[in-house]
Amino acid sequence: MYNNFFGLSSEPFALTPDTEFFFNDRIRQEALNTLVYGVRSGEGFIKVVGEVGTGKTTLCRQFLQAIEGEAKTAYILDPVLRGEELVRALAHELGIEPGNRSQTELVEAIKTLMLETWEQGRPVVLLLDEAQALPLETLEQLRLLSNLETEKAKLLRIVLMGQPELDVRLREPTIRQLRQRIVYTYRLFPLGREDLSGYLEHRMRVAGYNGGQVFRPNAVSTLYRGSQGILRLVNILAHKSLLAAYGDGEPQVRRRHVRAAIRDTESARRVRWLPIAGAWGAPVLATGHMILKGAGFTGPA
Repeated sequence: MYNNFFGLSSEPFALTPDTEFFFNDRIRQEALNTLVYGVRSGEGFIKVVGEVGTGKTTLCRQFLQAIEGEAKTAYILDPVLRGEELVRALAHELGIEPGNRSQTELVEAIKTLMLETWEQGRPVVLLLDEAQALPLETLEQLRLLSNLETEKAKLLRIVLMGQPELDVRLREPTIRQLRQRIVYTYRLFPLGREDLSGYLEHRMRVAGYNGGQVFRPNAVSTLYRGSQGILRLVNILAHKSLLAAYGDGEPQVRRRHVRAAIRDTESARRVRWLPIAGAWGAPVLATGHMILKGAGFTGPA
């Protein structure tokens, strides 16, 4: 709707996990480095935990892009898979047709493929998004799959990406052996206040904008207060703010436009934060899940 008005070639604040828009702030770069280094080191599980809307799925896709060519990858986004279903899904992702094969036969086929790719100098990486919802039996199946190895290296590197509930799930006594195998872990926090202006400018530039500053400094400050750096919420508020500026015929987003966006967005009005700092001074979210639904205009699909 406002693309022509601002000289954009695409939607700058869509909620789809497009790696072209990946913003390389310190937190997301450290998370990406942890994932890449963990895979290259070849030991155990890697875990990344982050609250709702902090960019985990985009990070997943950026990570897969970063290791493309040096690993064979399987990306599974289906947290309710049971043990045998996980094996079949992994086989399918690796190009093995499950057919009517038994679980034992599929595991053998997967191991054979892993040995072949290892001989070509590439490990197999299994990335599970929304891992906090994995059943306990599936987590145990992951541990068993992680036993596939040669004398010198693990054939399968496993990445668990999920919400903080994943940490609760991993404290279950029945899967303590898996928990002990998590070698690298990272906590993904929201965007810092000092990075928000750069994030907004980055998204606008990628979307084709070539002009001056769109979001005025006081608008950026208001947007941060309404979003607390939660990327999904930042995108929703920025999108609605641009709509409001467009409706006023304004070439810049002003504080009043952001305030209108916040009033129109239930989740922005409900954000509550504990006065406790996490790593690097990032705040700790205190509300759990949020419903990202506006009361007036529709946010980006």
